[in-house]
Amino acid sequence: MALFRVVVREGLQRASLRTVADEAAPNVGSLRHYFASQQDLMRFAMQSMLDRVGARLLAHVEHAGGLEGRPRAEQLALAEGLLAELLPLDDQRRAEATLFLDFNTAARTNPALGDLSRQAAEGTRSLVRRVLDRPDASGVLRPGLGPDVETERLTALLDGLGQGGVLQPSIVDPRTCAEVLRASGGPGRARRGGGRRQMRERGAARPPRAQRRTNVRMR
Repeated sequence: MALFRVVVREGLQRASLRTVADEAAPNVGSLRHYFASQQDLMRFAMQSMLDRVGARLLAHVEHAGGLEGRPRAEQLALAEGLLAELLPLDDQRRAEATLFLDFNTAARTNPALGDLSRQAAEGTRSLVRRVLDRPDASGVLRPGLGPDVETERLTALLDGLGQGGVLQPSIVDPRTCAEVLRASGGPGRARRGGGRRQMRERGAARPPRAQRRTNVRMR
């Protein structure tokens, strides 16, 4: 879409009717028939992106089918695949993440954009919650975390990776995004006792406190 190309190249707030018309070839007059202002154009871009991502996620869910009875590793892979749809892992998703970031930045000071900004935020949480709820009976929800906290944890992870991938793509590249999603825990991938293992190792290397006090007295 010409509008998305302009947003990626110049930013959403510089995506005027003129720049989009120059990109798409039709004249400005034909665009004014659909958009009375740049604000209308911005809202259209955001709504189009939300619709496109939503349709892709729905197709992903329908293709995956039910998770019940599948091995845990397969459930986790499918769940991570759904969440990865919101990360800038290719040109299309990078364009979507760029528009998402630019629109929400503009919405912070423009109340007329606030409803779509909130819709996007709620949509992300709805997806994350759906990922958590579907396989919850099989144990994909991380032990010790309730679904509300886990939803916010994963949403914050996705937002951070998306922002990093847009603003610093040479640092937070697609491979890094995917690896961080997997390594940070993703849905249900709790780090298995790393901290406890280190504590046990440190404990084995040092005698108990009572024993250390006895050694001091003996000296």
